[in-house]
Amino acid sequence: MGDLVGWILLGLVAGAIARKVIPGEEKGGCLLTIVLGIIGAVVGGWIGRNVGFLPPDPNPGDWLPSLGSVVTATVGAMIVLLLWKWLRK
Repeated sequence: MGDLVGWILLGLVAGAIARKVIPGEEKGGCLLTIVLGIIGAVVGGWIGRNVGFLPPDPNPGDWLPSLGSVVTATVGAMIVLLLWKWLRK
């Protein structure tokens, strides 16, 4: 249960930061921000592990994300948000 809470919190934070950084108006609410942030966290985590920025095996007992996880999740959320905007055009 703690992991789920951690993913939701990380998704909310990453999605909110990505929305503030990427210009333009989005009409989606908090739920869309969380979903895009969680997808971005998965994308960013995959990228972060493959380039060596994140450890290959995170500690599954930690539900509070690390700073590296927040950074990679935010970058991933920005990528997902840009793709979302591009696909909606």
